[in-house]
Amino acid sequence: MPTSNIQSRLQLAIGFTFFVFLLELFGGLWANSLALVGDAGHMFMDSFALSLSWFALKISDQPATSTKTFGYHRMEIFAALVNGLLIFGMAGAILYHALLRFQHPQEVQGLTVIVVAALGLLTNIAVVFLLKDSVKRHSHDVNIKSAFWHVLGDSIASVGVIVSGLIIYYKGWYVADAVMGFAICGLLFWGARSLISESYHILLEGVPKGVSLKDVEKALVAIPEVRDIHELHIWCICSNIYALSAHALVNDQKVNQMEPLLIKIKEALKNQFNISHSTIQFESSPCGQVEALCEMKH
Repeated sequence: MPTSNIQSRLQLAIGFTFFVFLLELFGGLWANSLALVGDAGHMFMDSFALSLSWFALKISDQPATSTKTFGYHRMEIFAALVNGLLIFGMAGAILYHALLRFQHPQEVQGLTVIVVAALGLLTNIAVVFLLKDSVKRHSHDVNIKSAFWHVLGDSIASVGVIVSGLIIYYKGWYVADAVMGFAICGLLFWGARSLISESYHILLEGVPKGVSLKDVEKALVAIPEVRDIHELHIWCICSNIYALSAHALVNDQKVNQMEPLLIKIKEALKNQFNISHSTIQFESSPCGQVEALCEMKH
């Protein structure tokens, strides 16, 4: 599926989810439902996740500059970190009000909750089908998969809100709204923690999840021409672009003889570990006395 087609689908999904966010937010305030307001917060998180996916695809087309040699890929991570912090604060506010309502339940318009949450659920289902093909065709793209699972998770939350609305409508148990508020708080805290943790890990140049330094070193040393690998560093430029730098100890040979070996190394990194950007420094003898030059000190 062409990138432009994916971007168009993401734009439609963003429009749908943001519309439902506004619908649930104002519907929740009208119905005095904390669960519906909480689900609106979750919809906002979905809308932001979809926007990040669209932004990541868009920004990847921007060329690098002489001052930003890796381009603008990290903007995605900064946006994710800010979003995570905002959602964490939102979840804290909802938790505070849920505690108050659990102690002192307030009247909630159950029918309004049911209707608005049902509209939200239908929209989420439409977005899931809209993104399903994109996820299948681009299973390697962390952003698209993350957005898809966000929307799928919100569909489950919408079902929960509908259940609480039915309980309130038929039984008059207003405390169900506070209980569902607690449950949605848990989803928001979990989503915020995940966003903050992943952003923090990438900004600290952490090794990509699912990639092991030992496994990479083992795979490279398995190439017959490579005697040893050291000064191995692996990091994320953004959520789905991995980079590597390393020193490779090889037999002494001419520079033009290194090309086939370099191709082997790059193919192994790309095919086995999805590392698309690598810098290899070839050496014909161990670092020895100059090893101190390789150390990274503050």
